Amino acid sequence: MKKFTPRDLKSHLDQTPEPPLLLDVREPWEYETCHIEGSTLVPMGQIQSAVESLDRNRETVVICHHGVRSRAVAIFLEREGFNNVINLEGGVDRWADEVDPQMQKYR
Repeated sequence: MKKFTPRDLKSHLDQTPEPPLLLDVREPWEYETCHIEGSTLVPMGQIQSAVESLDRNRETVVICHHGVRSRAVAIFLEREGFNNVINLEGGVDRWADEVDPQMQKYR
């Protein structure tokens, strides 16, 4: 599995003509508090039931609060045959620190 730092992801989003799926695996209340623009919420507990609706060939960046849940989901997706999965290291918390200081943070 590939890893992106928040700065890597921002640069990638600015340069790629076809944006990846930004798969946010946090809980709805977390997503409502803050999220990366353009991301899609599928809570970690719903990934197994949602996996068939996702494109296994599309570049997929998995996002959570700090990068732990997203890493677990990224590993699961790779085992399910997804071939271009990227984990966002540090999650939205690090994104707020490095890319979007106006983003609301939570504990």
